[in-house]
Amino acid sequence: MRLIPLSAIALVAASTSNFSLAAEPMPASTPQRATTFVNDAILPLTKPWQGESESLVVAADAQWATPFEQNGLKTSPSYEETFIWLDKLIAQSDMLKKVSIGKSPQGRDIWMIVASKEGADDAASLSRNDKPTLLVQAGIHSGEIDGKDAGMMLLRDIVFNGKASLLDNANLLFVPIFSVDGHERSTEYNRVNQRGPVKMGWRTTAQNLNLNRDYAKADAPEMQHMLRAINIWQPDLYIDVHVTDGIDYQYDVTFGYNLAEGQSPAIYQWLENRYRPSIESALTEQGHVPGPLVFAIDNTDMTKGMLLWNASPRFSNGYGDARHLPTILIENHSLKPYKQRVLGTYVMLESSLKAIADDSTKLTSAIQQDKYRYSPRVTLSWQQEQQAQGWDFKGIGYTLEQSAISGNEIVRWNGEPKLYPNLPVIGGTKADVTINRPAAYYIPPQWQEVIERLSVHGVRMTTLTKPQQQTLQQYQFSEPKFATKDYEGRQRVNATVQKESINMTLPAGTVRIDTKQPLGDLAILLLEPQSPDSLFQWGFFNPIFTRTEYIENYAVEPLAQQMLANDPSLQAEFDKALSDEAFAADPKARLRWFYERCPYYDNQYLKYPVLRGNQ
Repeated sequence: MRLIPLSAIALVAASTSNFSLAAEPMPASTPQRATTFVNDAILPLTKPWQGESESLVVAADAQWATPFEQNGLKTSPSYEETFIWLDKLIAQSDMLKKVSIGKSPQGRDIWMIVASKEGADDAASLSRNDKPTLLVQAGIHSGEIDGKDAGMMLLRDIVFNGKASLLDNANLLFVPIFSVDGHERSTEYNRVNQRGPVKMGWRTTAQNLNLNRDYAKADAPEMQHMLRAINIWQPDLYIDVHVTDGIDYQYDVTFGYNLAEGQSPAIYQWLENRYRPSIESALTEQGHVPGPLVFAIDNTDMTKGMLLWNASPRFSNGYGDARHLPTILIENHSLKPYKQRVLGTYVMLESSLKAIADDSTKLTSAIQQDKYRYSPRVTLSWQQEQQAQGWDFKGIGYTLEQSAISGNEIVRWNGEPKLYPNLPVIGGTKADVTINRPAAYYIPPQWQEVIERLSVHGVRMTTLTKPQQQTLQQYQFSEPKFATKDYEGRQRVNATVQKESINMTLPAGTVRIDTKQPLGDLAILLLEPQSPDSLFQWGFFNPIFTRTEYIENYAVEPLAQQMLANDPSLQAEFDKALSDEAFAADPKARLRWFYERCPYYDNQYLKYPVLRGNQ
């Protein structure tokens, strides 16, 4: 995942209570130029790293060394090599099973390893053991593959190296490679800002879709498979492993989740007050430097401060917040060596299993509170505001140099640790657009793609078997603004909305969505047009902006004369409109004025087909 400046309105999730972090002493060694990877020569200086977690590594010639360990802790195996090794491991233990959650566009299985003491091989049998379940997903951006090699080591140690007790009170679902097609588009020359592995996969899928922008719209087949798997297997904690770049700093493992101001405040409190302290403690004990997610306001000026991120549902952590699934976004630091990142991820996954096992009652309670909270007011978007607490940021020193190449000032990181005390923090914590919670939404049966996507998400729906008359609310659009270029395979749109009450008969086949359901908040964020990741803004309803019927001038002229003769008040209204010089000088606008007021006009034009109901 890349760091994005404030102007792009892409902010990072972090916890405000963790911003005052004392600077950890760094090794006294001098920063040096690394020489392991092909791009080391163009990356900043770095200090050698050693940590207790290195004891997790087995010898390269050990019988159950992973491909990562066999090749000097700097490579990651191909798709085929990964599952050859995992298949051999699975054959050694009744605790491990392998299931496919679906196939990629290029025909590869997206495999998930199910690890449980009982050897469950389906969701029903796993749920019967009544233990919390951790879902770990690696390679959503397949070049950011740290989680795959860490998970393989952890599974090996569960089977052979005395860690089977991790499954005494928890289950593990492990997807080693999510973006399987992108994983196989692997070369030394992907991800120039990242130190290893030697060969890295591609950021997007074979269809050039970014899976971590696809949760809400769910266009990619891979994402549809993952969402169905989440609905079927019902994990209690979801970890999405990434690698981030942008600036240099001391942290090697950063992680975050949506804020208390999001849709899952009880889950936030559990993650912030119970999960984070235990994970950070485990990482620190093993020689790592954990921290909140790092997104700088200005990558060339650290004094401007840091950003908080209340992610929208297009991202994994924002999606988890919307559907009340505790979701962790891991962002390992791309400038740290691959070995260090993999071992930090191992520690985090192991300690996460322990955390949900030790605190399952409070975790389950938090999830249930948020699923059935049904807040009467729902926030659709957030504004940025200054946070009360700053951040003692564990950074790296740098200088600015005038570039003869670009003509800009560029950053030169020097590899020396530097504490930036009390940096300002800006976050999306001020409610922007809020709406009253409707009792239900009604979707006409012709909008099959929308209905199908909601089904993929797991939203519960019922279908009217006969016509039903109701008083409902409908949005009328004006001033639609289309994006000037394609984004993630879609032409996005937003518009000004006005709500009106209408009486209508809903046809048989209309789908009703009750908002008092566990995924009711997610349904609201997908169906309210002012929500930034609504299906409306993603372009699912763009055909409503097309005018398909019209009237010829030779017909509208006599029609207008007839309308004026029959309705004197219309003449007064037209005379007032003519006071606008631009309108008066535009023959087409004048004729359109009459067309819009005549019975031949399309009464569905610019009206949102999804209706809101109070019953």
